[in-house]
Amino acid sequence: MLTQPAPASAGEETEEDQQFRTIFQQIAGDVSTREPESAGGTEIFKHYEAEHTGFISSYEMRNAINDAGFRLNNPLYNIITMRYANENMNIDFDSFISCLVRLEGMFRAFQAFDQDGDGTISLSVLEWLQLTLYA
Repeated sequence: MLTQPAPASAGEETEEDQQFRTIFQQIAGDVSTREPESAGGTEIFKHYEAEHTGFISSYEMRNAINDAGFRLNNPLYNIITMRYANENMNIDFDSFISCLVRLEGMFRAFQAFDQDGDGTISLSVLEWLQLTLYA
């Protein structure tokens, strides 16, 4: 279960920390009462990592991301591979889970801003910077 981080000590939360907490709560909701959606990532990784090498291939990564519920296009899969794969184009468990957590956060952020559900959002430069810096 995820819990919200507390400031270093009571009363020491900076204005930036408060702004981040506000934005994060708007995007993610109450994270203290639910399991992360990427919790199934362990089983998905194990399914594709059948050789017990500790890695999945970039091709297996595409299928694993689909199994986790994310439908992406080829350019996005290529970007993910460049970001999370090692020099042999393999992805380890930690990188796979990091990728799922990142995708989950990005989809939640988009959905929070897509008020009318039409699949498009409009952000100011400040909103975009806040989202990308903290995502």
